[in-house]
Amino acid sequence: MKRTPKRIKVIATKITGGLHSAKKTPCQDFYHYACSGNKLVAVVSDGAGSAKYGKIGAKIVCETLVNVLINTPLKHTEEAVKKAIETARGRLLIHRLNKSKSVEEILNFSATVVGVVYHKNKGIFFHIGDGAGIAVHNGAEAMKYTISRPANGHFSCETYFYTMRNWRECLRFTTVKKAEALFLMTDGVTDFALNADMRGLKNGFIEPINRYLKEEPNKLKALKALNNTLDTKQARKLNSDDKTFLWAGL
Repeated sequence: MKRTPKRIKVIATKITGGLHSAKKTPCQDFYHYACSGNKLVAVVSDGAGSAKYGKIGAKIVCETLVNVLINTPLKHTEEAVKKAIETARGRLLIHRLNKSKSVEEILNFSATVVGVVYHKNKGIFFHIGDGAGIAVHNGAEAMKYTISRPANGHFSCETYFYTMRNWRECLRFTTVKKAEALFLMTDGVTDFALNADMRGLKNGFIEPINRYLKEEPNKLKALKALNNTLDTKQARKLNSDDKTFLWAGL
């Protein structure tokens, strides 16, 4: 696991879904994060199952966004996100697996994007497609939160990717203030965390996970507990997709 400053604690995992395990194919999700002082940048991405190189597309966009945003002032986040995604698309354009070096072929690397930048009690989620970002706020007797919700197409099985020509129209930003914890997740986890309308949190998932991860000082023990929660027999039955989950205690 990555080493982070004591002021920011990050626990993250990705778990191969039941369908991929049955077919003996690797997890298509990816995550990446970095901390600099009291600044956090984190991104998770779900490589499209229908895309031949979705895992590569997910890795490239996560790494590119984190590398750019960790050195970008918060006030310039939106423009920096757009430039970073353009850079990631450019990397796909010249990738050795893009045989024709065409814009059309970068769809073979299709992946979603859910990320966050947070610094000095202020932050911003950036989002293309499904998955979700959740901020749990300070000083609330009852847990209060901000959600960057999933976005799908006309059908629930459709979503949006940063490899699409109209990706800018699909890019959304949600501001966050005074958070005590941040969550990022791919769509393999959203069914456990969010209500059916994706507007609120389900009981018994985010709150106990947040409480446990915040109080457990041993990161390896915390990671093991998180993996056990996300990879139970019941969890695999409820959702057989890959599952990526990132928690940051601020």
